[in-house]
Amino acid sequence: MTSADIGGVTIEYDIRGEGQPLLLVMGLGAQLIHWPDEFVTQLADRGFRVIRFDNRDIGLSTKMPGTPPGRARTIGGLLSRRLAKSEYLLSDMADDAAGLLDHLGIERAHVVGVSMGGMIAQSLTIGHPAKVASLTSIMSNTGDRRHGKPAMALIRRAPQFLNSDPEKMLDNGVAIGRLISGPHFDEKAERELIQRAVERDGDATGTARQIMAISASPDRTAGLRKVTAPTLVIHGLRDVLVLASGGIATAKAVANSRLLMFPDMGHDLPRQRWDEVIDAIVANTERAPSHLAAR
Repeated sequence: MTSADIGGVTIEYDIRGEGQPLLLVMGLGAQLIHWPDEFVTQLADRGFRVIRFDNRDIGLSTKMPGTPPGRARTIGGLLSRRLAKSEYLLSDMADDAAGLLDHLGIERAHVVGVSMGGMIAQSLTIGHPAKVASLTSIMSNTGDRRHGKPAMALIRRAPQFLNSDPEKMLDNGVAIGRLISGPHFDEKAERELIQRAVERDGDATGTARQIMAISASPDRTAGLRKVTAPTLVIHGLRDVLVLASGGIATAKAVANSRLLMFPDMGHDLPRQRWDEVIDAIVANTERAPSHLAAR
């Protein structure tokens, strides 16, 4: 792994494989290692140069200054954009991703984002269209608060999980995973992954700032209507963190997009669906015109 200095923010990244560049953008509070190694290898084996990175405020990338928002402010931001005040927005995180591509000398890449990473990937496509050969948005939404919001039962339980105490991170992480995942949830694998993440970087204070960045960012629907890159939207029908209406709204906003929904997927990426997900991602990259091929 190595790092890139981008406009005062240091972004940690790693690269696997050779071929067309494919940028993976991870979600809320999750490090680059939350993209499973085997999943990344399978993409690399399909002919891609796969780039993973830590978003700002998480993992080994720059932790932003300032006191993170407390529980009341965080919950308020989730309930109302008017109450969300953030030092940065999803568009700033998209600029980080664009800067990383520039740092690597990559003119254009296929972009795949999951959850908050899907929001960042959408923002990258809207703000830097020439850099995106194709877009895959997984279990995400448009920022329109009518669609793809968390289930109210989950919001009520959120305060108990907004805890950055390192001693509780492992148990809380597993509990959250169990709550938001579909029927294929693997507790043993989840516990091992979270343990790796804690050992790599145990500072989770940036998660609250990332939540506030999501809450404060504007609706992307109008921008998505202008997207011309081949777009694939993937969502689970059992997702309680980003309801399936978020994926449907995303697909409706982007002309000629394709929507793939799984009845046995929650807010997770179950191994049982990897082959289908990877096949769909590859098929979407092949929709990019040859003169716009990633390079």
